[in-house]
Amino acid sequence: MTVSMPQLVIVSPALRDANNGNWQTAHRWQRHLTGTYRVRIVRDWPDALAADDAVMIALHARRSAAAIALWSSVHPQHGLAVVLTGTDLYHDILTDSQARRSLALAQALIVLQERAPQALPEAVRDKARVIFQSTTERRTLAKSRRYLRAVMVGHLRDEKSPQTLFAAARLLADRPGIFIDHIGEPLDPALGEEARATMTSVASYHWFGGLPHETVRRHIQRAHLLIHASRMEGGAHVIMEAAASGTPVLASAVAGNIGMLGTDYAGYFPCDDAEALAALLLRCHEAVGAAGTDQAPGGNFLQQLGAQCRERARLFTPTRERAELRRLVDELLAGDPGGTH
Repeated sequence: MTVSMPQLVIVSPALRDANNGNWQTAHRWQRHLTGTYRVRIVRDWPDALAADDAVMIALHARRSAAAIALWSSVHPQHGLAVVLTGTDLYHDILTDSQARRSLALAQALIVLQERAPQALPEAVRDKARVIFQSTTERRTLAKSRRYLRAVMVGHLRDEKSPQTLFAAARLLADRPGIFIDHIGEPLDPALGEEARATMTSVASYHWFGGLPHETVRRHIQRAHLLIHASRMEGGAHVIMEAAASGTPVLASAVAGNIGMLGTDYAGYFPCDDAEALAALLLRCHEAVGAAGTDQAPGGNFLQQLGAQCRERARLFTPTRERAELRRLVDELLAGDPGGTH
């Protein structure tokens, strides 16, 4: 007798056409789970296949709130996990009643970095399960010792604080040998205009707009540094992509970044502090010509950042993510999703 695989549904506010973090997470998790379970991704639930669903994984407590509430009403005994984004953790659950209701209804709350459980209300914190996202490893490329190339990746919107990068680029405009690439769609048109103005006034800054994911990964792989200046993060894909490519990171010291890179990471700067970011870029530039030596100020700083990122990259492997995700789904099917944090 053939035993049918359990069916589960992933609810994502964004589908393939958006090509954002929610879609990348949903699509990768579908790949991780397919073969053991029947898995599909939907924006709205229920759909034509909903009757056979045994587990729901819903991305975003607020934006998927309708599907979460309906699932809990129709399938109160079936497993439900809610994946919390940075917007959920650091904004919506503080201000939105539907987002808070999603926390209460879920059997498990999936968070994507180790600082996230601290942002949850104490009453639901024991539901938290940290599952680091994953990416494929890339070969670490040799980098020029004649100049420093940094790249920032993220659609232009206020949460990503591109203003900090614009200001740092202007501060460094007269410093030779530091080049800044910027990749991301202008979701806020005003920020797109500011990117164009920065490109006009600062020869070493270049905004590419949006690029295909594979092209973005090659940019990260070739750069000396990734800059991640966000004001709010749930667990940034680009940080793990940099770490898996041997590219060190300069990151704003917000909880979501600290939860990815660790409390002792040396490459943080205060959020929105362009002068501090510029100072770190200068320190890294000094280290470029001193690779393998202690001769210049900042001597082995890039090497230190690189070693720390390689250590954290062990958390971001597909094997680890797949095992954690399948363990959670099995617990949801059995009705026992014990939280860990």
